[in-house]
Amino acid sequence: MTAKKQEKRNEEQPRSFEASIERLEKIVAEMEGGELSLDDMIARFEEGQALIRLCSARLNEVERKIEVLVKNEDGTVTTEPLDEEGTDPAARDEGELF
Repeated sequence: MTAKKQEKRNEEQPRSFEASIERLEKIVAEMEGGELSLDDMIARFEEGQALIRLCSARLNEVERKIEVLVKNEDGTVTTEPLDEEGTDPAARDEGELF
């Protein structure tokens, strides 16, 4: 595949997470089908890698936005940002995980 065709293919990549996953599934099926030439296999592999990076970045972005519900000692429920360092919010002094 020429560089120009690969560039066009990259521009046509799906933008949404769901569309990216669907395209990845199609790429896997094409590669497992055994019908592709070596050049096409390499092109699909490169496209798949780009889609994986896109999906991973999107998942990381969503993870940062998630909030954890916390039940306070007085029985009220509040939200806190997800602890990005991976510590357990239930272990904090403020309250317990809802």
